Amino acid sequence: MSGTIFALSSGTPPAGIGIIRISGPQAGMALQALAGALPEARRARLALLADPRDGMPLDRALILWFPGPNTVTGEDLAELHCHGGRAVIAAVEDALAALPGLRRAEAGEFTRRAFANGRMDLNAVEGLSDLLAAETQQQRRAALMMAEGHFSRRVERWRETVLTLSAMTEAALDFSDEDDVPDAGIEARIRDDIVALVRDVDAALTAPSAERLRDGIRVVLAGPPNAGKSTLLNHLVGRDAAIVSDVAGTTRDRIEVHAAIGGVAFLLTDTAGLRKAADDAIEAIGMDRARMALEAADIILWLGDPAEMPREDALLIAAQSDRRERDDRPGLRLSAKTGEGMDRLVAALLERAARMLPGEGDYALHQRQRHSAELVKGHLRAAGTSDDLLIVAEELRQARNAIDALTGQASTEDMLDRLFAGFCIGK
Repeated sequence: MSGTIFALSSGTPPAGIGIIRISGPQAGMALQALAGALPEARRARLALLADPRDGMPLDRALILWFPGPNTVTGEDLAELHCHGGRAVIAAVEDALAALPGLRRAEAGEFTRRAFANGRMDLNAVEGLSDLLAAETQQQRRAALMMAEGHFSRRVERWRETVLTLSAMTEAALDFSDEDDVPDAGIEARIRDDIVALVRDVDAALTAPSAERLRDGIRVVLAGPPNAGKSTLLNHLVGRDAAIVSDVAGTTRDRIEVHAAIGGVAFLLTDTAGLRKAADDAIEAIGMDRARMALEAADIILWLGDPAEMPREDALLIAAQSDRRERDDRPGLRLSAKTGEGMDRLVAALLERAARMLPGEGDYALHQRQRHSAELVKGHLRAAGTSDDLLIVAEELRQARNAIDALTGQASTEDMLDRLFAGFCIGK
């Protein structure tokens, strides 16, 4: 993370504007070399950019200068707002690459510098990553809440509370035999504050899953062979994703299809038909995989006998209603062929999904965040149930460590490398 870096931080050319960002100790020098002088800090100025090697003009652009540390990366930072043609961007980047001490940024390096310099914590970084990958409005809203630090501020309050509790515990240990203990009921206060903090951590853990929000609500279509699962899947996703045939057992393996329904991301899974005995080894494998999919499902659409529903919360579907003159079967009657009942099915899916996803103004937690928060809660509970102040002090110390892992202050380099590798070059 040494040196001064530069990269195109806007969309791939051609575009109306191309924004080239420069960050590091040589950012001011680079801006002066191309534009002739530094503009007033944080004020845009029009300038003719020229190649320092031969003085040839490159482009007429807006330039901005942001002296550190109060910048997005925590370093000196410059921006060149050029015309967004391929040749212009290539020429400016080539001129920057020729300057001493400058190099092209690696994937996610701007954000990594912001993290290293304390401008963002790990939760905000993950929120930004989700924001860049957001494909639905729900994903965008939840990611923005995380990137803007709403969860991080809550975690910081936990940290401050734990530090206060640790100080109170040390005071109780050091001065328990003295007359100047500030409060004779200090141990009771410590216990009460720990209980209150556990409740707040518990409340935070009720946040929806970021993986579910990102990858989609897992909807599994299951039932006996030839029950209409594949036809229903195709209707829901709006294309022929699964082979449809009157021959029973056409679907031999799981078919997974991503779809946005009503602005919500779903992962729909068509499964092999389930019956008591398989005709061959391939069908048996397909049925085993169908059962595995059912175990991981968020929502099950069951197109079979009500008495054989795999879970009580499965949504019973009376499919292929167009094939029956009289249909008194229990469940949601529908026909993927004629469209009968499909609007009710979509409404039911969206209603269930709404209970699993963040609402307006809420964030979602990644598995890493949830795991660290669970560790915090576990150490706090151990501290709150112990009558030994030495154990209380140690458990509070472990809770602080878990909070540091949650914010990234105690993260491993391997984990950080994987996270930042998923960013684009300009971020």
